[in-house]
Amino acid sequence: MTPPTPEVDRPASPAERGLGAGRSFDRSRLRLGIVVAVVCGALAFLVLQGLGNATTYFRNADEALAQRSDLGQRRFRLQGTVAPGSVRANDDEVAFRVEYHCQAVDVRHRGDPPELFADGIPVVLEGAFVDGTDTYASDRIFVRHTSEYRTEEADRLALARDEACPGAPA
Repeated sequence: MTPPTPEVDRPASPAERGLGAGRSFDRSRLRLGIVVAVVCGALAFLVLQGLGNATTYFRNADEALAQRSDLGQRRFRLQGTVAPGSVRANDDEVAFRVEYHCQAVDVRHRGDPPELFADGIPVVLEGAFVDGTDTYASDRIFVRHTSEYRTEEADRLALARDEACPGAPA
């Protein structure tokens, strides 16, 4: 019989100490962390873009004129009614005036207006004032045309029309 060999004090191998597996685990966690950070960054970017688009300011024509210097060349939405007889179309541009509460803003719109665009119709425009002028440069026109809108927003529409202004014909 051979006597049992005493265990020799030798350093444990990395596998025995669990270091090989630990390094692999650490790398996986690092990769997962990077992926999560990239996904969170992308989501934050999309949310901020969405909020930026959602915060396009909305002004009636009279408010826009009163706040002209504060608005500068920032984009905002302008609401009013197309002034009768003011629509002039040229090539790829339409010039007209929108009125709200006895105030009018000259508008220059690039592109074709929607089919329902006409004199006397309420519109919402998206764009900005042209630098150094009170002319509003629009690149989008939204037409509110349903009878529901005209019934629900009758007071707003009355303010937007000329006949609500003092001295205008009824």
